[in-house]
Amino acid sequence: MLKNKYLPYVTPSAAMAMMIAMAAPASALAQAQTYPSKPIRLVVAFPAGGSTDIIARLVGQKLGEKLGQQVVVDNRGGAGGTIGTEIAARATPDGYTLTMGTTSTHVIAVGAYKSLKYDPVKDFEPITLVASTPYLLVVNPAVKANSLKDFITLAKAQPGKLNYASAGTGTTTQLAMEMLKSAAGIDVVHVPFNGNGPAGVATIGGQVQALFGSMPAVLPQANAGRLRPLAVGTPKRSPALPEVPAVAETFPGFDAQLWLGFFAPKGTPAPILKRLYAELASIARSPEMKEQFERNGADPQVSTSPAELTRLVVGDVEKYTKVIKAAGIQPQ
Repeated sequence: MLKNKYLPYVTPSAAMAMMIAMAAPASALAQAQTYPSKPIRLVVAFPAGGSTDIIARLVGQKLGEKLGQQVVVDNRGGAGGTIGTEIAARATPDGYTLTMGTTSTHVIAVGAYKSLKYDPVKDFEPITLVASTPYLLVVNPAVKANSLKDFITLAKAQPGKLNYASAGTGTTTQLAMEMLKSAAGIDVVHVPFNGNGPAGVATIGGQVQALFGSMPAVLPQANAGRLRPLAVGTPKRSPALPEVPAVAETFPGFDAQLWLGFFAPKGTPAPILKRLYAELASIARSPEMKEQFERNGADPQVSTSPAELTRLVVGDVEKYTKVIKAAGIQPQ
């Protein structure tokens, strides 16, 4: 390579590195311009029929329509959502694998598992929130409790005799009930299941008596009379069940709800992330999606930037880790 007295000498290897670095942004831009050219996998870390699955399918269908490619939901349940979330974290960061992250997978899991195999911040690119949903305390219709007060009275009369289902150890369904147990001073035994769907089936079948489940998963069963709703976990009553009181009406400050958002593996090209954010924000703002969310007991969350989603994850990890310790939940 010829030297120039006005420029520093650049070795052949350094020149090659510079050329590669300069070409990388152009390559990412070209990739984004042709994206997507094949179906997109949306990893849902819980079984079909649960709240995460319901919201993922609603949004995934619309996202596929906007992108012109099918969005295929891949249910990978187990270990409180950590198995599927790890699969998503290890996927190729090319925009063709996304995951629906939740308070359970990206927050609770940090304090509930001793050796979590992914980092919710370091291993993911946040895209945006799409929905939040309250938790709904329901019981099997055979349980002699028509209100939260009745349930607490029954539990106190039979300490350790009533069972409650959860979507798995270390999920928000467990934490919501543990928060209620602490607030009410009751002893109800935890029975973990592999997702909201199986937990609801077990409660309907009478294998367990109660469930503090996410609204989209249990609302249809409550409306059909297969489960009896007693209270919602949000500070205020839900428009989906306005006649059902909030736990906070009995225990001020009680707040149990789930957020759901889209994440991609770390290293996914920025132009692709920008496109996904724009499409997902548009979907969450649409009147049609708002109507579908509300029908399932969920609230749309619009225009949450990636930076805001990261701050939410970091803040909630700190908050809920303290709650887990206070509730005496032992890391698995």
